[in-house]
Amino acid sequence: MQAIVGGTAPQPARLAAARGLLPLPQSDLLEVLVALRHNEDDEIAEAANETLEAQEAKDLLIAAKAEQTSAAVLGYLATSTKVDREVHEAVALNGRTPDEGIAVLAGATSNGPLLELLALNQQRLVRAPAIIDAILANPARTSESERRARETRREFFEKERGARQIADELRARGKTAAAEFFESAELSLSSGALSADDAWLIAEHIEVSDADIDESWLPAERYEELLIESLDQRTANMQSVIKSEELEGVSISPERVSMIRRIMFMTPKDRMKLGMKGDREARGILIRDSNKMVACAVINNPRVSDQEVEGIASMRTVANEVLRLIALNRNWARQYPVIHSLVRNPRTPLPTAISIIPRIRTKDLITLSQNRNVSEAVRRQATRIAEARSGR
Repeated sequence: MQAIVGGTAPQPARLAAARGLLPLPQSDLLEVLVALRHNEDDEIAEAANETLEAQEAKDLLIAAKAEQTSAAVLGYLATSTKVDREVHEAVALNGRTPDEGIAVLAGATSNGPLLELLALNQQRLVRAPAIIDAILANPARTSESERRARETRREFFEKERGARQIADELRARGKTAAAEFFESAELSLSSGALSADDAWLIAEHIEVSDADIDESWLPAERYEELLIESLDQRTANMQSVIKSEELEGVSISPERVSMIRRIMFMTPKDRMKLGMKGDREARGILIRDSNKMVACAVINNPRVSDQEVEGIASMRTVANEVLRLIALNRNWARQYPVIHSLVRNPRTPLPTAISIIPRIRTKDLITLSQNRNVSEAVRRQATRIAEARSGR
């Protein structure tokens, strides 16, 4: 079979194969016939085409469904106008069918349900956008196949072009850090929660380049916490951030609310990256994010200041994981205002607060022992250490 397909077999053997006279398994026979139908010898090519057209529908259907069928045979079945509808449907579902063949099928078929089947395979559409074009140009397309094809084009191609255009313009303006962000962002720029105007506004709050980011703090197993959120989850997150700022006395202007909305409607991965790259205003919003990984990204921003960390350490709405990481940072743990804020914060994990207490000044321990906002365990430990220091 290899000699026939490769053209090294004698002409009589190739002609016999083209006429279906050789004792080959059905799968091998189809592969040989598909290869010979374009043979330079007209007699062989014509015989191969005739033999192919004479194949029984059931044999072609078996080949269309089989995983071991060669890509060349599947491509032929996809582009042939003389095979049954069931064969085309089986070819559409076979992962080995060449994308080029599926694109031809999408443009030629008059079968509306088949176009819907093709439009369902988003992975193939993304890999071969010519299939999207073929579906949308086919007059036999159904409303469902058109909807799915357009959604895939918008999500994976129009969005990408929008982000790339914005990145190019930002780079031309010297805003390298913002350009780097949008080159890998998952923002919906052409539709959905974020518009191009939203993206431009966010770009103004990005100040850290990729070269200055250290992502070693984020273990691979934590990436599952950055899964896509629903619209309801993003809306709840936005409202939680606004309420948190109100409780802490932050002035909430209409412009501030608009900025929070823009950021909270980004994907979790984009918010995490913005937390590591954003300026102080962006960090102030994202530190209140309900997603722990996003909030933790803020304190891993190389521009975060000691003053910001001190403020974060006293926040009653921040994730306890953030407070734990602040306590583990040697530089911040050496600053008394930071550890004093941590030990007074009821959100600080109990083991972390207990480990900090021995470093608290005696007069502050006495105050802490009477602080009803912290846990009883913290108050007891503060009392115990304060009494030990006074010799009681």
